[in-house]
Amino acid sequence: MTNPLCPDPRQPFFDSIADAWDGWHDLPALNAQLADFFEHVGVQPDESVVDVGCGTGNLTLALLAWLGPQGRVTALDISPAMLARAARKTTDARVTWHEAPADRIPLPNGTCDRVFCFSAWPHFDRPDHVVAEFRRVLRPGGQAHILHLISKEEVNRIHSEAHPTVRADRLPPVDEVADLFRASGFTVIEAEDNASRYLLSVRKEPEA
Repeated sequence: MTNPLCPDPRQPFFDSIADAWDGWHDLPALNAQLADFFEHVGVQPDESVVDVGCGTGNLTLALLAWLGPQGRVTALDISPAMLARAARKTTDARVTWHEAPADRIPLPNGTCDRVFCFSAWPHFDRPDHVVAEFRRVLRPGGQAHILHLISKEEVNRIHSEAHPTVRADRLPPVDEVADLFRASGFTVIEAEDNASRYLLSVRKEPEA
């Protein structure tokens, strides 16, 4: 049943695939790719990081391996089944798990250093609200990253052949997403949209 606090029709679908999700991925290869990415974007050991749309927790676990003792991860997803599977993978006290949508991150204003959105951006009905929420929780100078480790075309093909609740979910051109962030006061650091990766990295600038 859909959570009344998160009335997203996708929730039952993601619950239904939670147990199969990890079997569709080469997890050691994914971990290596994510570690390379953390190095590329300069994740520091003591950062407070948000994992939006954490799914079964693969990016969160990679973060826990990367961060030091003072690092913290707030991981959220709309699927309780995905979250339950993620939580079973670790007892690390540096992570907290939350059933919450991307536009309602359970953190006070200006309290995190970085937000990751890995393989989840197409599933947001109100991306401008999500951008505003990222800005709310980030400290000045904090960064947000939208990442897919396959091409935009491949993401959209997969969704077009998937369950009806996600069939219309599309990953737009990276420049279009970048414009949303610019309109909310972010500076674009890097934008990549090619055959092997889709990446947007932005930085929150202080209020004028």
